[in-house]
Amino acid sequence: YGCSETVLRFLWYHRNYIIIIVTPLVFLPLPLVYPSSEARCGYAIILMALYWCTECMPLAVTALLPVILFPMMGIMKGGDVSIEYLKDSNMLFIGGLLVAIAVEHWNLHKRIALRVLLLVGVRPSLLMMGFMIVSAFLSMWISNTATTAMMLPISHAVLQQLKDTETQTGEHDHQAQAADNHAFELEAQTKPETTDERDAQDPVYEYEHDAQQEFRERAIEAKYGLLTKGMSLSVCYSASIGGTATLTGTTPNLILKGQMDELFPDNPDVINFASWFGFCFPSMVLMLVLSWFWLHFMFLGFNLKKTFGCGEKSENDRAAYAVMKEEYKKLGGMKFAEVAVLVLFILLVLLWFTREPGFMPGWATVLFNKDAAFVTDGTVAILMSSLFFVVPSQLPLGNYGYTDEGEIFIFNLGVIHCKNIKAPPALLTWKVVHERMPWNVVLLLGGGFALAAGSEVSNLSKWLGENLSPLQNIPPFAISLVLSLLIATFTECSSNTATTTLFLPILASMAQNIKLHPLYVMMPCTIAASLAFMLPVATPPNAIAFSFGHLKVLDMVKAGFMLNIIGILCINLGINTWGKVMFNLDTFPDWANTTASKP
Repeated sequence: YGCSETVLRFLWYHRNYIIIIVTPLVFLPLPLVYPSSEARCGYAIILMALYWCTECMPLAVTALLPVILFPMMGIMKGGDVSIEYLKDSNMLFIGGLLVAIAVEHWNLHKRIALRVLLLVGVRPSLLMMGFMIVSAFLSMWISNTATTAMMLPISHAVLQQLKDTETQTGEHDHQAQAADNHAFELEAQTKPETTDERDAQDPVYEYEHDAQQEFRERAIEAKYGLLTKGMSLSVCYSASIGGTATLTGTTPNLILKGQMDELFPDNPDVINFASWFGFCFPSMVLMLVLSWFWLHFMFLGFNLKKTFGCGEKSENDRAAYAVMKEEYKKLGGMKFAEVAVLVLFILLVLLWFTREPGFMPGWATVLFNKDAAFVTDGTVAILMSSLFFVVPSQLPLGNYGYTDEGEIFIFNLGVIHCKNIKAPPALLTWKVVHERMPWNVVLLLGGGFALAAGSEVSNLSKWLGENLSPLQNIPPFAISLVLSLLIATFTECSSNTATTTLFLPILASMAQNIKLHPLYVMMPCTIAASLAFMLPVATPPNAIAFSFGHLKVLDMVKAGFMLNIIGILCINLGINTWGKVMFNLDTFPDWANTTASKP
């Protein structure tokens, strides 16, 4: 028994090496028995899918496998595969991340979060609502992980203050009640030691006092334990939900944009920042509202009147409000750098929305894109993010510059007295970017585009689409609903990036063969890939909340299962109502009849 246990432990500890070596050998008969380009490409995709799901190698390293496998198996030339790793979607991703890094670097996101929370208030329902709104808004622009990591400590500090204040208030109330229970109330107020002496001589009273005190402490502990769980889950869930609202909010959205341009190069820029926001923002708001109701029901009960609170603020509310106000004061006044980042950020969003709004010619169409789509969302993202390396973080006014010794010199009567005065750094430096930029995701995006190109060139996509053609007899709304459920389930145990990368080319081929608008299935499934709410390992925000909120896996499963259902229903409601109008989903577009041809 001891020997077998040692062997099992050895296998478990070395499982990654075993998977890396055994998986290619197990599936090797596929390209040997069926020596076709489709089988060879299928072998590469199966290998990458298993590596991605088991994470036996870093995801980014697995994403580089097409550079090795496709040329060696005669599917694509090495140069053609390599080109797929830096497309327009990658530029959009890099530009969006540079903006997010600048916002985080100057703590602008924390200032926005605290300001909104101070406006919302600290009553339990309002507090949960406030944290969800702020988390969702921030994750539209910065990473879901960064949003969760910033918001959870703030929420826990506020809840801890509420708990401490309620405990102290309960003790004061109990002392006052004890004084009322004795005949000498005035004497008890002026000479508390007399009451204490009397209480000490009364063992029955002392026992009751201890029992009530213990009961009260347990009740407060249980109340705030539940509230902490609810607040932790509300932050991580709303961060994931908020990321679906913008094209740069989360990686699967950009993968869809890249796959659409790769597989349907003739499409009229159907997925851009404005069109994505127009469709996804309403469904995100609907998801957020219904999620708030569900989490409120689970962790605060359904007595909205009680949890919203009425009348004047209690001592608890004032104390918790003071905590947030103190945190806000620590940020100090708004610096020039924060104002500059905010202005550039707003300008970037406005340029994205007005580039190609859809209902009228955008500025890019009028100025640059008269003959072809020269200027894209990626162009705008790189243009604006480059300015962060140009704009200084401090204006040359008043006290300006410093020496190596830290001595400050002042402009004096037009003459600068200086010794080695240094210019202020720009809003962003490459050192900051290098430390915070997730370059692995750029390779992940490229790996997905390479897979899509390989599937197209090898005709694997066509073969899969033909085999899925019987789905033509099923109503389109049922296809979308079932596939969304499948993706949402799969993404619980796999990276959402890997999930969308693997499934989108297959869904595109299926849509072509059954003459269904590709976006009708690709868009709901892309958003569903971000609905990983049930397991701590499903997303980094879930893992952070699990470590912060004293949660059990069962707590997350119970809350997350219903949120998955809510999310899928909201997405499919959107795609069958305003989505149909926006993208003409009732028709099969001409651009979907032709696919990219690779040499």
